[in-house]
Amino acid sequence: MNDKNILFCSVGRRARLLMDFRESMGECGRIIATDLSPVAPALAFADEAYLVPRITDPGYIQRVLEICDQSHVKAITTLIDPEIELLALHRESFIDKGILPLCPSQHSAHLCFNKYDMFKFLRSRGVRTVLTYDSMESFMAGLSSGEITFPVFMKPISGSGSVGIGRCDNIEEVQEKWNDGKFQYIIQELMTGGDCDADVYVDCITNRPVAIFSKRKIESRIGGASKTISFKDSKLFSFVEEVCSVLEFYGPCDMDFFIKDGEYYLSEINPRFGGAYLHAYGAGVDFIKLIMNNIDGIENQSIIGQYDEDIVMMMYDDVVIKRKADLLSAEFPVL
Repeated sequence: MNDKNILFCSVGRRARLLMDFRESMGECGRIIATDLSPVAPALAFADEAYLVPRITDPGYIQRVLEICDQSHVKAITTLIDPEIELLALHRESFIDKGILPLCPSQHSAHLCFNKYDMFKFLRSRGVRTVLTYDSMESFMAGLSSGEITFPVFMKPISGSGSVGIGRCDNIEEVQEKWNDGKFQYIIQELMTGGDCDADVYVDCITNRPVAIFSKRKIESRIGGASKTISFKDSKLFSFVEEVCSVLEFYGPCDMDFFIKDGEYYLSEINPRFGGAYLHAYGAGVDFIKLIMNNIDGIENQSIIGQYDEDIVMMMYDDVVIKRKADLLSAEFPVL
């Protein structure tokens, strides 16, 4: 029996990621995938696929644990942000079953999903991050003191996928957005010095980053970068290590940074496989091998910086074609 089966929860459209896993894993394990929709394209690229309830369903985690038992799962991850904190809450349940949870501690998961709490925590630890306000009162005080000036940037406090974000050039625009009733917002300094991101693998045994792949965006679309180019900077690598030293991660993370006055500032962390991890894998930075080692209880040695600069990734769309009868369920809405 293969003994390194990995469960991907909420796979959605992430078909290429599963294809890369299959290529790297070879015959050492099976790919198990779940989603609530029978027309989630990535389900077609798993060795075993299951439909599950919504993550808010009271029986969701129990169903996931049943799948873990049934499919002899040895590691688990999710590909959507709202589920990260849920998996983190149940870390010990997976560990008790001999399953490696590729998710942060509960506290770190909460910080990653609440951008203002993350700001306060990083500030308290002396880690550079973007100046942030969570109330109109504190923002107005910041304006009055000159701590912040227009233009500013607004986004949901627990947003995902670039939804609800926007620049505001004056107080009228801030107030209009603040009161639109769509989200609970935060207000941030508008960072104009450039940005970049990094795919980071934090070893699950040593809790230290052992792989960092940094890239600049060439083009973005809703939800993330669609064209990127790799670069290397030891200052960024050191900053990633500083960030990881104050948080508790296990496995893959997607970190976003801004640049100001020649220094890197942390913007956000998604403690899961980022949508553009495909670039890192294509450039030879194989997190999958690192996961396989951690499943076996082997500490990974650092491969930070072991890739080439100026490798370009260009995303494009593809499709999955299936008969309705071959889907996991024939019951789904058709417009």
